[in-house]
Amino acid sequence: MKALITAVDLQDRESPLAPQLEEFAALARAAGAVIVGEVVQKLPRVNAATMFGAGKAHEIAEIAKELGAEVVFVYNDLRPRQRINLEKVIPVQIVDRTMLILDVFAQHARSREGKLQVELAQLRYSQSNLIGANTDLSRLGGGIGTRGPGETKLETDRRKIQRRITTLRGALEDVRTQRANRRMSGSREPLVALVGYTNAGKSSLLNRLTSDKDAFVADQPFATLDPMVRRAWVAQDQTIRLADTVGFITKLPEELVNAFRATLEELESASLLVHVIDASNPDWQRQKKAVEATLDELGLSEKPVLAVYNKVDRSSLDVPRDAFAVSALTGDGIAELRAALATRVMEPVS
Repeated sequence: MKALITAVDLQDRESPLAPQLEEFAALARAAGAVIVGEVVQKLPRVNAATMFGAGKAHEIAEIAKELGAEVVFVYNDLRPRQRINLEKVIPVQIVDRTMLILDVFAQHARSREGKLQVELAQLRYSQSNLIGANTDLSRLGGGIGTRGPGETKLETDRRKIQRRITTLRGALEDVRTQRANRRMSGSREPLVALVGYTNAGKSSLLNRLTSDKDAFVADQPFATLDPMVRRAWVAQDQTIRLADTVGFITKLPEELVNAFRATLEELESASLLVHVIDASNPDWQRQKKAVEATLDELGLSEKPVLAVYNKVDRSSLDVPRDAFAVSALTGDGIAELRAALATRVMEPVS
């Protein structure tokens, strides 16, 4: 599917658009799109009616037509009114950042739990952003931003959506109860959770530290969605349970944070969080802050954290003294990391 990338650049010096737009394009490619062009408009604030200026919206429509784009991706999250007005000007499918992230999540969900969570997030988003007062969401078909386990249930009837949401909440509550029971009757080995920005290399690190080496690894956003717990040896006669979790992203949509709370509850049981940072990414500082902000939102900011800078084989970054420099690919620094994990988790979780 040919796609045109668009964005309004608010020229925030604290959060420059360029690296985030590059990340947005990577998400689009992960969703299966072929990017044929990019349009960015610099404005002091977004247009309340159409996001872009009226003239720019018409320009985007012309460019999309010339390039044969079948979908226009909008980096900024659209309000229902803005979407309706843009659809009147741009006669192709319009997908904003939250819709795109939900779509990538829908593609990568494998377990029943993951599919339930994605569907719940999709429905919550649809409920609060119904696309047009007289528009049936199903008309969008199976394109990017609409696929997933819940796509046939995205109806404009709010009561039907709410009934489905209630059913999903009940199913996920059962998941939460099952997890709590497993934790109470499960292993007494300490639990360590890998957290970090999407594509930081958490799954590769899990494979390096464990003997199973069956965690799915791919160079794309949100390759890991379903949580995985494996046993890892850290010292003589000492093992831990190591959990891989879904990656975070800047301004992770609230719908996803809420839907994935059942999965992220595993983090509450962890005696230590290992924050995996991509040392090879020039934008690692923004990514690090985004993860810290999400942990704070989840009420986990007081948890002990061990910072691990991964992919040092591709970086010349001067890693802070209180952190660890490793390469999950080559194995550099892994022995030191094992020793640090053994020291930090001497006392099992009570």
